[in-house]
Amino acid sequence: MTPNEFERAKIFSYSGSVDYAEGAIVSKTVLKKESGNISLFAFAKGEALSEHTAPFDALIQVVDGRGEIIIDGKSYFLESGQCIILPANIRHAVKAPEKFKMVLIMIKSN
Repeated sequence: MTPNEFERAKIFSYSGSVDYAEGAIVSKTVLKKESGNISLFAFAKGEALSEHTAPFDALIQVVDGRGEIIIDGKSYFLESGQCIILPANIRHAVKAPEKFKMVLIMIKSN
């Protein structure tokens, strides 16, 4: 296990498990397996992940603050506790109009 991974058999909360860093996106791996992975991100205000595609579906859950998820050119504004599914092979991006934290769950297909 690396310092960027979650400790096994230990209680945690997503919102308290990664800190914000000014002018940056901080990520931490929760689980990484051949079948997919779970990552936690903390976005500073104004930061973004540029538009891209992925060959498999993914789920985003906002756990703190408010983020903008853009899927195929359409913006969705999610607040803490809300989720959205990113369809496979469709353009998507993430923007931080304010600081926010999100969990990304990617499930790979055979």
